Amino acid sequence: MMRTDNQPRTVEQAAGELNLSRATIRAWIAQRRLGHVRLGRAIRIPVEEIRRVLETGYVPPDRKG
Repeated sequence: MMRTDNQPRTVEQAAGELNLSRATIRAWIAQRRLGHVRLGRAIRIPVEEIRRVLETGYVPPDRKG
């Protein structure tokens, strides 16, 4: 379920919101496909990045039929 506040997410929280595994989130971070903030060893994903991933991955339905 998507949180409504703008607090940066942990890897686990971002994975839950995107319905992906933590390993996928970590791989995307390593590949620089997902923007993030490093605070020492801690990684936080800005809410804007989660929204960007959802928006850029959206495929609209075919309304022809």
